Amino acid sequence: MRDLVAGMRYLGKGQRWVAQHGRWWGFGLIPALIALVLYVGVLTALALWSGDIAAWATPFADGWGEPWQGLLRGVFVALLFAGGLTLSVLTFTAVTLLIGDPFYESLSRAVEESEGHCPPDPDRPLWQEIGIALRDSVHVLLRAAGFGILLFVLGFVPFLGQTVIPAVGFCVSGFFLAVELTSVAMQRREVPVRERLRLLRGRKGLAVGFGTPVVLLFLIPFVAVVLMPGAVAGATLLVRDLVPDGSEPPAPDEGAGAAGPDPAAPSYGQTVAGAPYGQHGTGAPSGQHGAAAPGQPGAQGGFGPAPAPFPPSQGRSQAPRYPHPPSGPGSSGGRPPAGW
Repeated sequence: MRDLVAGMRYLGKGQRWVAQHGRWWGFGLIPALIALVLYVGVLTALALWSGDIAAWATPFADGWGEPWQGLLRGVFVALLFAGGLTLSVLTFTAVTLLIGDPFYESLSRAVEESEGHCPPDPDRPLWQEIGIALRDSVHVLLRAAGFGILLFVLGFVPFLGQTVIPAVGFCVSGFFLAVELTSVAMQRREVPVRERLRLLRGRKGLAVGFGTPVVLLFLIPFVAVVLMPGAVAGATLLVRDLVPDGSEPPAPDEGAGAAGPDPAAPSYGQTVAGAPYGQHGTGAPSGQHGAAAPGQPGAQGGFGPAPAPFPPSQGRSQAPRYPHPPSGPGSSGGRPPAGW
């Protein structure tokens, strides 16, 4: 429930951001207006020719009498137009983002810069960026179409098909719409589409809370055009909190000195040239290997005193089993005493 509310807040934050930056709101309207004209033309053609499409798709009903023929084809026309309207809602964002890729890239970058840090854009030409966006959109739409077919079939189940299934359908559409809207900021971070889906599946409430109100609002004519810039801005703010960009410096380890680690010291697991395996240099932290500093005795590492180097004549099979054999009476060089 907390993620649902947080998702709705991101939508409100995005609309508030574009309201405070009117120039960017007008800039983001351009691709949405172009896409709106295209969709109005397609839906108008579908409405004019839906009767002919219904007659072509149901030739078996040509010999039926009235009212059965008219009832069947009327239901077909209604379902056809409803399906076209639903498909237009699902694809409007993808098509608008494709048309307005340079517009929304600039808008998203402005949002991130206003928040204090903007990751650098990938070093790719514009045509390649559009190709990647098209491929990712097709991937998302195919997944959404699979859910849409399943929900369409379940819509014929009595009672559930008229109550639960429509609500589930809006939530599924909202999730995939959130995937599309976050693609601009995700692509800047070079997050592949499968990883985007995984990230948002891990925060389903956040994605549904953000995308479902957008789906419902986009059903109102012309509202999609007005809200599209703010939806992109809100999705950018959501991605900033969902995907860390690595701009923050790592926190220092507990107990470390104020001066921090010596930059000249070897990193963890790095072997210093000339040091036998298993020996630790003076002052080296636990787990670092190296020779003792010149003029200083071999210091203890994190695992006890430094062992003596293996004698040159000692074969591999006679190497000691333990890295630190006991010293003192009874020991013989680097070999353990008998029975040890």
